[in-house]
Amino acid sequence: MTPGPGVTVVRARLPTQLRDLAGVGGEVELEILGAVTLASVLETLEAQFPVLKGTIRDRATGKRRAFIRFFVGEADLSNVSPDAALPEAVARGQEALVVVGAMAGG
Repeated sequence: MTPGPGVTVVRARLPTQLRDLAGVGGEVELEILGAVTLASVLETLEAQFPVLKGTIRDRATGKRRAFIRFFVGEADLSNVSPDAALPEAVARGQEALVVVGAMAGG
């Protein structure tokens, strides 16, 4: 992708179930207009792949679903404010935002 002015291309990696649902393989590239935040990445992801609406965030509240986690490298960003800037490595394309479907059980 060749981004336009004020646009940043970021990479996102989804868990297998969401990749299958969206019909994508591996990572997806998203063009983010403005600040690169968790909210802007998720909004762009849902706009590009509408079938994902409600799978990562609750449709009504916009809050992260309980068994979804977000990572950049080894940093868990699951409880970071959605409006906080993502690490610079994401904005530079060096790291992907990784969405993980957490597992639970005994």
